[in-house]
Amino acid sequence: MTNRLQDLLRDATRWTQAGQLGAAAQAIQRALGGLLVGGTTTAAPVGEVIDVQAVEVVPGPAAAALGAAPAAAASPASFTAGVHRHVGLQRSFKLYLPPGAAGQAVPLVVMLHGCRQDPDDFAAGTGMNALAAAQGVAVLYPAQAVDANPGRCWNWFKHNHQLSGRGEAALIADLARAVVQAHGLDSSRVFIAGLSAGGAMAALVAAAHPRQFAAVGVHSGLAPGAAADVQAGLAAMRSGAASSTPLPVPTIVFHGDADSTVHPRNAEQVLAAAVRGTAPRVGPAAHTVQTLGVCASGQRHTRSVHGVAGQPAQAELWLLHGAGHAWSGGQPAGSHTDARGPDASAEMLRFFLSHRRAPR
Repeated sequence: MTNRLQDLLRDATRWTQAGQLGAAAQAIQRALGGLLVGGTTTAAPVGEVIDVQAVEVVPGPAAAALGAAPAAAASPASFTAGVHRHVGLQRSFKLYLPPGAAGQAVPLVVMLHGCRQDPDDFAAGTGMNALAAAQGVAVLYPAQAVDANPGRCWNWFKHNHQLSGRGEAALIADLARAVVQAHGLDSSRVFIAGLSAGGAMAALVAAAHPRQFAAVGVHSGLAPGAAADVQAGLAAMRSGAASSTPLPVPTIVFHGDADSTVHPRNAEQVLAAAVRGTAPRVGPAAHTVQTLGVCASGQRHTRSVHGVAGQPAQAELWLLHGAGHAWSGGQPAGSHTDARGPDASAEMLRFFLSHRRAPR
């Protein structure tokens, strides 16, 4: 054993005895040779565990809450991995914290990937981390497990994953709460978005937890309650499915009208659920305005904005003409992206940051 390795292990023992678990975890990681995690090049900690059963090892900016030395004022960006357990389920995740986030109540965007994707792929394809760095926003990427769905699709179409108290919707909401608490983020500005199956699950999570999420973004997804089993899910994807479940949080929707995987009629049904869900809040003065636009790439789109003049929009639908099943304005480094725009990530952040959850 080298002197360097012995020193690191002694450091880990000393930090553990002092109750400074974050510092101990980093010392152990360095002893094992270090690890480079995607995103900003930083020394990544041992897998973070946030568990509602009071098992919590949170390295990095949150370590001060466990007794570690306060983080530097100009903390660097980080993109770290972790695992979360809730309601009998366990899922891994990646968490991006922007530069200077330590000790700051920054907003959080939860990003749910589509089928056959994972957090790294989704982060690369959406380019959300770069935008979040510029605007001081944290981004959480839960990961679907292969043993839960072989295609790594979120199980939005199964009734046991749609409720606030159990299943994947409950786990995702609880993970977001745990991350907000562990890192001191702004609980009034927590948002959720997703693509395809992730978009459908984002709508479900927001509908089931309207007091937790300030807004939702649904890209190429389906309305909450569109299906309760596999057969109904496939039918909804093919032709759309009206839902009586309201979406009572501000909602922004992106969908290609040439999408052959999830019928574009679903976008109208997400919008309808949002208009119905937010109607009691905005009252009869709300109305919808449509505008046509063309990106520099030539991509045409129709934007429908619903709300009250002079106030933040309660619902937006961006219908992308001729576009298929892909994240609009995405980066080629990720899968299922369409670089022609408009930039769904930027527009979602713009929409999200105009909203704040009302105090309970």
